[in-house]
Amino acid sequence: EKIPNPDAEDYGYVDFTETVDTTIMGNSTYQQIMSWGIEFPYPNTKNYVFTRNSTLKDTENVTFVSGNHTQFVKNLTKENGKDIWLIGGGSINTMLLNENLIDEIYVFTMPIILSGGIELFEALPNETALELISTKSYGSGAIETIYNVKK
Repeated sequence: EKIPNPDAEDYGYVDFTETVDTTIMGNSTYQQIMSWGIEFPYPNTKNYVFTRNSTLKDTENVTFVSGNHTQFVKNLTKENGKDIWLIGGGSINTMLLNENLIDEIYVFTMPIILSGGIELFEALPNETALELISTKSYGSGAIETIYNVKK
C-alpha cells in the first residue's frame, strides 16, 4: 500500500489466481493474513494450512494439516484440478523445494525495503538450478520474475 501505483496495476494477480484452485501456506503466514483484519482472501479455493499443532480446528475457509506435509502435497499433485499456489512461508518453501515439489517460482521485487517479514526460504534449501521464464517491470518499480525449477 505504500508503493505508489498510479495505474492501479494488479501485477497480474487476478489472471494468476484464475490458474489455481488450491493454496498451501504455513500457520505463520495464515496468522499474518488473518491479522490484517480483512475477509479471508481466497474463499473460492481449497486452502490448506500446514502446522505442527494438531489441535487446530478447521474453519469455513481452511483445513489445517499437521501430519506428513510432504506426502500430503504428493497426494495433492495427483488429483485433477488447476495449479497449487504455495503462498509460503519460508519453512514450507524450503521443505517442498528440497523434495522437488515446486515447479515454478514467481518472485515479485517491490521498490521498498521492509524491516521484517517472512523469509522466502528458511534454513538451508538445496542448491537448485532455475530457468528464467519471464520478467516484467511495472511503472511503479515492481518487477515480476518467473522461474522454472529445474529437476
